[in-house]
Amino acid sequence: EENMTVTEDFSRVENTYQMEAEVCIIFSDFGKMQDVCNLLTEKLGTSVTISPPHFYHTPEAIDTLCRQVCVTAVGNTRRKAQEVCRLFGQALGKPLLIKEEETKEWGGHMDSHLSHTADSQTLQERIENATAHASCRVFAVFEIKGKENRRNKLL
Repeated sequence: EENMTVTEDFSRVENTYQMEAEVCIIFSDFGKMQDVCNLLTEKLGTSVTISPPHFYHTPEAIDTLCRQVCVTAVGNTRRKAQEVCRLFGQALGKPLLIKEEETKEWGGHMDSHLSHTADSQTLQERIENATAHASCRVFAVFEIKGKENRRNKLL
């Protein structure tokens, strides 16, 4: 209910009363939005008009995306460092320094020049234009252990 607003308009046309209602709902699940739209169309037929959806990302969602991208970048860096260590017969130790050098985000909203033509775009094009992207570059320093030291600790 907190993500829904209803506006009703009653008017008299000759000897009858007419009611028009506008229901605006914010969905965080695209599939659920489609289900609700299909249900309304099925139950109300041609008396209902469903406007094209407006896509956007909340600042919290963009922040979460950027954090996930950074964590993934650190994981990728660790895996690559492990592969290099294996090539040289070494073992990768704990991280000594991890620094986020650059995070970029783009997309995630309809650009102003596209909003004028939004009605002419297909749903797929509108989704593509509203898709958020992020990248992160990290710098990491790991401890490197020689395999000989590792064997000595096990003995």
